[in-house]
Amino acid sequence: MQFEKINVNQNREKLIKFRKDSFQVSFENTDDFGDESVYLNWLAEKTMLFPEGLVFVKEADKVIGQLELTIREFEGRKIGYVHLYYLIPDMRGEGRGSMLHQYAKSFFTKNKVNEFHLRVAPENHVAINFYKKIGMEEVGPELGGKVIRMRGYL
Repeated sequence: MQFEKINVNQNREKLIKFRKDSFQVSFENTDDFGDESVYLNWLAEKTMLFPEGLVFVKEADKVIGQLELTIREFEGRKIGYVHLYYLIPDMRGEGRGSMLHQYAKSFFTKNKVNEFHLRVAPENHVAINFYKKIGMEEVGPELGGKVIRMRGYL
């Protein structure tokens, strides 16, 4: 498995496709995806700040997933944040998620944070079970119960 920095201009369609699929899996629709250009502009900005945090996941020269990792402040402390763990449908459920998580842990360690968070749809039981398996815990609901914040430690 290789991790390759995202080039937003060269990969616009794939980036939108992957992110929309993540919404479909999480929320069973893409209604709240929003404006594609806003997402692409956000990605372009974050790739400048965290080039090793926004990467495609490749296997045998085929793009099979995407990671979006940043560093931010939460309640007065610096934490890692997982915006997206993504694998294409036929690569899910085969242990590759753990490899994505290993990459994320390495990224957070290099950026000197020992805590990381993410948000997950309460109905996305497969993802929640995976996050608990890798040692994360639920912090509580956010956005009116639309998502659950989870945290893990390094």
